[in-house]
Amino acid sequence: MPIGWLRPPTIPSNLVRVLLDADLWHFGVLTSSMHMAWLRQIGGRLKSDYRYSIGIVYNTFPWPEATDPQRARIQSLAQAVLDARAQFSTSTLADLYDADVMPWQLRKAHRALDRAVDKLYRSAPFTGDRDRAEHLFGLYERLVAPLTATSAAPPKRLRKSAETAGRESAPRKRRLQHPQGDIAIGLAESAAESGNLFG
Repeated sequence: MPIGWLRPPTIPSNLVRVLLDADLWHFGVLTSSMHMAWLRQIGGRLKSDYRYSIGIVYNTFPWPEATDPQRARIQSLAQAVLDARAQFSTSTLADLYDADVMPWQLRKAHRALDRAVDKLYRSAPFTGDRDRAEHLFGLYERLVAPLTATSAAPPKRLRKSAETAGRESAPRKRRLQHPQGDIAIGLAESAAESGNLFG
């Protein structure tokens, strides 16, 4: 799924996801094979097209930690991808990223970017997208572990005072007037209070 790089005065439509104030670092990581492997594993599809979700794909993506020189390298390689695209200014992104006719200059720029982004995650090369996705899921598990450990803890039980314990244990009754005499029903049995009213 190719990611565009837009500048003003371009106004994106509501069908486009926009990352405001993004720089070439963001573009480089998001257009890399690492991010695309993540998208293919957890993103949705409409027919055969990928659907990019901010909540599911972008917000959960484990971004790499990088030093300033590493960021500068990714930015330089991301610019090389944009420069390769610019050589074919009359082509659309769909034309440029058609696997059968992708220009070799663009393919070469992406390979260099992919290798650099991969090295931000680990020094050993990845064998493919499955290997990338498995690595990312491992990182994701470590990122959310503190959150799941806190939410998995059983809630603390509150002590009930003698006064409230007696009231809560016995069901409350309610008297209804009926033509054949008063009827006492529990609240759970009351159709009006359970939301099951049919007229």
